[in-house]
Amino acid sequence: MKNETSINFFYILPFSGEAKNKPLISIFFCLIYLIGVLVNFSIITVICLEVQLHKPMYLFICNLSIVDMFFTSITVPKLLHILFSGNHIVSFSQCYTQLYFFLAVGIAEEILLFIMAYDRYVAICIPLHYHQIMNRRNCILITFGIWAAAFLNSLVLVESTLNMTSCHSNIIHQIFCDMKSLTRIICTGKTMFFVIMGIETLIFSLVPVLGTCISYVKIFKIIFKMKSKESRRKAFSTCSSHITVMSIYYGTCLAEYLMPAYSDFLDVIFNVVYINIIPMINPIIYSLQNANVQSALVRFIKEMFF
Repeated sequence: MKNETSINFFYILPFSGEAKNKPLISIFFCLIYLIGVLVNFSIITVICLEVQLHKPMYLFICNLSIVDMFFTSITVPKLLHILFSGNHIVSFSQCYTQLYFFLAVGIAEEILLFIMAYDRYVAICIPLHYHQIMNRRNCILITFGIWAAAFLNSLVLVESTLNMTSCHSNIIHQIFCDMKSLTRIICTGKTMFFVIMGIETLIFSLVPVLGTCISYVKIFKIIFKMKSKESRRKAFSTCSSHITVMSIYYGTCLAEYLMPAYSDFLDVIFNVVYINIIPMINPIIYSLQNANVQSALVRFIKEMFF
């Protein structure tokens, strides 16, 4: 990013409260980070070790846990360093590196949530072809494609920010270097960036959401036609955790990036939920509503501690 005042760093100002509240804030983020990493790592380990969980649905759950671990690991350690050291300075290279990986995992999660919806669509609507469509080879290719698309797309977005000029301020009122905060301090070079951002949003946000909605419309049509209450219950239970995770994720994302900015404090709260709380509760939702994951976790804990 060019800068008309020759500034070569950003100043991250996450909280505007008194200094006496910083220890409590630091402890809160430290606990959230440790719990999130521990729970997600447990899910990944259980799915990798448990042979009966080597299925497409659990492969995607495992990838979701990887995404959630990255979400918190990209942002929280640097935030904790700022809070504990009092050094709010972040270099351009540090800021853009953080932004690059954050955008990559965000896009990966959006694509992954759509693929998980498609997996449930195939399992419920065309079950006889499930193993043919979602075979091992296809699942590996899908997983590789998700991460490749995410990192390449993030590279395009970050590259577009390098052509913009910052001239208002180098202060970011946020807990990390995010796109919304950076655009607030830009005065020139926005046009091309917003064109690219609009195209990327259409491809990687609106299209997956539309595809997910279409998948669930077809799923619910099949479920409501089932004569057995037990069959309907099982079908709903396989979709409920994904619907819950998707609703929380997109609801918070829309509130953060589409609503007008009323205050810096409100933006910080939305981002805390978006990148700290959601990655922590996602695996909890799946473990609580999925009997196979739950039983595998119980066995894993017993083997570890008893």
